[in-house]
Amino acid sequence: MSTWTRPATRRPATRTAPAVPAVPAADAPPTHPVTTTSAEADAPAASPAVGQVAPPQAALVAPGEPRLRAEGLSIGYHERIVSQGLDVAIPDRSFTVIVGPNACGKSTLLRALSRLLTPSAGQVVLDGKTITSYKAKEVARRLGLLPQTSIAPDGITVADLVARGRYPHQKLLRQWSRDDEDAVVRALAATQVTPLSARPVDELSGGQRQRVWVSMVLAQETELLLLDEPTTFLDIAHQIELLELFGDLNREGRTLVAVLHDLNHACRYATHLVAMKDGAVVAQGAPGEIVTAELVEEVFGLRCTIVDDPVTGTPLVIPLGRRG
Repeated sequence: MSTWTRPATRRPATRTAPAVPAVPAADAPPTHPVTTTSAEADAPAASPAVGQVAPPQAALVAPGEPRLRAEGLSIGYHERIVSQGLDVAIPDRSFTVIVGPNACGKSTLLRALSRLLTPSAGQVVLDGKTITSYKAKEVARRLGLLPQTSIAPDGITVADLVARGRYPHQKLLRQWSRDDEDAVVRALAATQVTPLSARPVDELSGGQRQRVWVSMVLAQETELLLLDEPTTFLDIAHQIELLELFGDLNREGRTLVAVLHDLNHACRYATHLVAMKDGAVVAQGAPGEIVTAELVEEVFGLRCTIVDDPVTGTPLVIPLGRRG
């Protein structure tokens, strides 16, 4: 069978990706060409192979304690405090979704959990140690992050960008390997971007670019994934496809934390929900246990009725509107 090798990336020497302290994959130097068969490049992608993850990181936490938690966090930007005294524990092997109205502190909390934002008080604990005590590359081997906005280097191809997800796993005496290549091929397939592998990222639509960034995070193969509005720019079909993929990863044992705006999507896919308002956690727990019409009105100011989703049985929010 013939093989297809992605062409060399044209990359201006003066342009680099922005630094990402928790996940330096996009800042990594060029790695190695990814090869796939021509059939793989043309065929529709499938997601199950993504379950082949790297060996679990050694747990350093006491039994019963979550790998990732925030303790007494005070976080914000410059002089503006968004949250004070915030305590949040992410259940291991959960699909935790943070919901709430605009500007309530959802993304700010996620940035703090990923070490992109340093709290003015309190701490984030990862695997039994304060997250700031780790080197950036070590954090990136334990925790993958999809930020709300990402900028790719000019001219970089899809395959090159996704390959940078393997940067945290490379060392001075261990550069590109077959394991790295396999991880990239699986990640490309999982988000259905294999046919786009040779194309420059800056030529893609917003939805295609978002799927490529998700692919890069999947190539990191971490057991913890933090996702800030991962369905942004996607049409409804690709939103569901991506959320189904996240659900599959969670069932395979990974812990996911996502910020979502669609409350019904959150109720359907989350195993653990964190509802925020004005920088504080109002409620948290399984969607079926905490989502009520009263909670939705308290958090979002929306009058509604709650019914069972006819497909999953999870809470389905029906807005009443002005006439309700």
